[in-house]
Amino acid sequence: MNIVLIGATGFVGAAVLNELLQSGHRVTVLARNPAKLAAREGLTVVAADAQDAAQVAKAAAGHDAVVSAYNPGWENPNIHDEFLKGTRAIIDGTKAAGVRRFLMVGGAGSLFVAPGVQLVDTPQFPAEWKQGALAAREALNWIRTENTLDWTFLSPPILLQPGERTGQYRLGDEAPLMNGEQPGSISVADLSVAIVDELETPRHVQKRFTVAN
Repeated sequence: MNIVLIGATGFVGAAVLNELLQSGHRVTVLARNPAKLAAREGLTVVAADAQDAAQVAKAAAGHDAVVSAYNPGWENPNIHDEFLKGTRAIIDGTKAAGVRRFLMVGGAGSLFVAPGVQLVDTPQFPAEWKQGALAAREALNWIRTENTLDWTFLSPPILLQPGERTGQYRLGDEAPLMNGEQPGSISVADLSVAIVDELETPRHVQKRFTVAN
């Protein structure tokens, strides 16, 4: 497939880029600074701002799917507003380009830990992640109203970390997957396997899902 990837220089995006290219897909990456990405077979890098819907639309035209691993940076004091601005531009740009398939990587904060209670609203949720998690939850609420996109929203498990690629993972939906009484986890490499699997064989169209090893 011809895939547009946004956020390819980030923790998740870099792993997704590797998995897409190793799986034989052609990838167009949008980057403010294309020099950050080395030349690779199957990779096209376009200088574009993900917060500009028109630039997203121009780059995405003619592609099969758009994958957003967009994150303005956890240490960015404006992460909440910039995450929402970028996500809105990416969604609008995808639609303007006529691309129906859209997969977004969000956070674990919007997963339900009890009826009506999302992880981000619990007292133990880390303060340093809260603004980004609140923005990702708002983005999920937006995307649930989209009926022109074949969207999928992926929430990572509570623990997302570096690690080896096993190619194995468990699927969940609205609640975090657990490992006994401990939070579920996954390597970013295996999260990327789940993303590419969902693109190749869609099972969660217009749905949110989560994964863990």
